[in-house]
Amino acid sequence: MDRRRFISNVLAIAGPFAGVACAGAQGGAKPVRGYGPLSPVRDLRDGKVRLNLPDGFKYRSFSVAGDKFTDGSVVPGRHDGMAAFSGPKGNAILVRNHEVNGPVGAFGDKSKAYDPMAGGGTSTLQVTRYGEVLKSAPSLNGTMMNCSGGPMAWRAWVSCEETVNGPDVAGDFSGGDNAKLTKKHGYIFEVPLGRAASARPIKSAGRFAHESAAFDPSTGAIYLTEDNFGFPSGFYRYLPPKHPVQAGRLLDGGRLQMLAVKGEKRKDLSVAQRPGTAYATVWVDIDDPDPTFTGRPTNDVAVQAVGKQGREEGAAIFSRLEGAVYHQGTVYFVSTQGGLNAPGDTIPSGFGKGRGQVWAYETWSGRLKLAYESPRSSVLDLPDNVTASKRGTLVLCEDGDGDNYLRGLSKAGEIFDFCRLEPISGDEGAEFAGSTFGPGGHTLYVNIQARTGMSIAIWGPWERGPF
Repeated sequence: MDRRRFISNVLAIAGPFAGVACAGAQGGAKPVRGYGPLSPVRDLRDGKVRLNLPDGFKYRSFSVAGDKFTDGSVVPGRHDGMAAFSGPKGNAILVRNHEVNGPVGAFGDKSKAYDPMAGGGTSTLQVTRYGEVLKSAPSLNGTMMNCSGGPMAWRAWVSCEETVNGPDVAGDFSGGDNAKLTKKHGYIFEVPLGRAASARPIKSAGRFAHESAAFDPSTGAIYLTEDNFGFPSGFYRYLPPKHPVQAGRLLDGGRLQMLAVKGEKRKDLSVAQRPGTAYATVWVDIDDPDPTFTGRPTNDVAVQAVGKQGREEGAAIFSRLEGAVYHQGTVYFVSTQGGLNAPGDTIPSGFGKGRGQVWAYETWSGRLKLAYESPRSSVLDLPDNVTASKRGTLVLCEDGDGDNYLRGLSKAGEIFDFCRLEPISGDEGAEFAGSTFGPGGHTLYVNIQARTGMSIAIWGPWERGPF
């Protein structure tokens, strides 16, 4: 990026979210004009009601778990993080994660799998603006717990493993036998659009419970979130040995760092914050991003090995960092259980007692700002994946205990309901994931992570509201 464009970007982002922290502190959502109340809408694929949307919006579901890809292989479940790229004739190319855990065997062609015993990975689909699948196939297999990731400027997706399972580590919460695995897990993987994925992990970017990845085009840094469910989490950046746009790919052999608050070692940012909170930050190096374990430690010990190094050097403490997105010089990232727990709300299990925070890290200034903190679950309940519209309004996917929503968070600090997931009988854990706008902003693609997961295309009068 040249100096003039860099300065104009800085000026453009000086104002957004100025009132957001205040809005959260006042204990409720501001009234938002635009899209209006939600009502049940039938799926154009089969006529079932899956979503509640504002007037004028339509949707179609596609690529359901158990269906066939167009190459003949079976679509796995646990649809999660996703990104949309421009495709031919105005269509979208979607790269989608599958957050499958355990030594259950790879989907697709096992000869191409990173670990033939692991069931996670990604699929790549070409779809129309109305959710009609033109082409689909596995694009990365043999990985595990592929939760989210992020789109890269050189037309690639970085997929993140949210685990440290492997034959060198004892089993995790799922009870699977890690001795059946053939490779170590807990890495990030590049999935390019124009060529086959190498299935080679970027080990210098760390072995920990990765969640999301956000690319800063001005520096080439990859910002990474950690969702360490039962323990403190960190905000990281990976500095590749060469700018990925120049290299045409993401190279291993770089440096991993963890964010710290300047002058305040191990600052606990998982607790409730004052409105308008902002911090100057520094970065501390992780000396051993891919630790070698001896004696087959417990999963709880192994999953903290990288983050513990950073905290010993003063890195900040967060609660369950999940979605992240880069937009005009700022990385917005979500702390799912950060903040306060209002009277009447139950305290969620895991590390962190709140109902969610949204943080904004300015890559050009190094300032970390609180963008929003949920005042109670009825306003925002355990946000997870996040994306940004062309106008800079954030789309937050909820992972709450009750009804799950797609919520919007505008630059003016207004949070609003855009879409509610119709409850699925016998599947209370169903949730939204992987929201991403397609080319030109015509369609919002999103996943339903459920026992029978699927992807959905939503379109309608976006101009009527903040998106």
